[in-house]
Amino acid sequence: MGDVGKAKNRRNLASAISLQQLRLAVVASDCGSFRRAADVLSVKHTVLSRSISQLEYLIGTSLFERSSGGIKPTLAGRTVLRIARLILEQIDTLAEAANADGRGGPGHFTVGFCTSISTGHLRATLREFKRQFPHIELATVERSRIRLMTALRNGTVDLVLSPGRLFSKDTRALPLWSERILVSLPEDHAFAAREVIHWTDLREQTILLSQYDPGRELEDILMSKLLLPKDRPKIEHHDVSRGIIKSLVSMGLGLSLVMESDIGASFAGLVYRELQDGLGSSRLDFYAHWRHDSDNPILHRFLDLLAERYPSPPSPLGE
Repeated sequence: MGDVGKAKNRRNLASAISLQQLRLAVVASDCGSFRRAADVLSVKHTVLSRSISQLEYLIGTSLFERSSGGIKPTLAGRTVLRIARLILEQIDTLAEAANADGRGGPGHFTVGFCTSISTGHLRATLREFKRQFPHIELATVERSRIRLMTALRNGTVDLVLSPGRLFSKDTRALPLWSERILVSLPEDHAFAAREVIHWTDLREQTILLSQYDPGRELEDILMSKLLLPKDRPKIEHHDVSRGIIKSLVSMGLGLSLVMESDIGASFAGLVYRELQDGLGSSRLDFYAHWRHDSDNPILHRFLDLLAERYPSPPSPLGE
């Protein structure tokens, strides 16, 4: 087949695949079961299963390994699902940008984040802002950092709060607080009897990490603490949310690394212990990011609040 024919086939394939099929496949992957995904989406199990089978036929490969215990992505499926998530994120961002004018206005402020607000500084900051400015419509958006920075650049969100510095020539950054890194483990694990766990204790363990933020930072810190490959634990990457990782840990499939703010919401069967090295606690820094040309007057009020609560940084950082 010539290049023209191949290009035509690719166009036909792209037009045949629907966004709904991609969404169903992604939710099924997150749930680990077609039936659970159908319940979450309030659709018939047969409809979801048929849609995913059609998607597999169009792509020409199986996306999932089926078993009585549920489903898990195949090697090819992990690649397809990762691309599907990117496509869906871009489509959602497009829809949000189109509706931004209708939601915006002088009394509207949107904060994006990619961490938990079950407890900690972010939760406290949002509550204090709403207390001081009750008439301002405060909206929150949880997305991946790539998507949050896209939303920040196109004006869909006004401010991004995230672990780690996000570099962009169009934005400014303000260092804020830091959070301890903890290990989550089953309540019947041998480590549960300890108050503190050292990084070197993890060498023979299995560490489960989400591919979503802030999993990459946590893995980088783990690698920096255990420099020799022989000292490192087995790391498993899962294309699921932090909530699903907690479920896997509670099932005894491994341990995981979490931020201090993740422990506010109780989860049955889990306990959390502080990770330390010879210098004490390990921490991850949080930053605020905003567009340097933002014309939303509420942004400056929020930044003033951050400066009052976290006064140590001398000045915002620019690119």
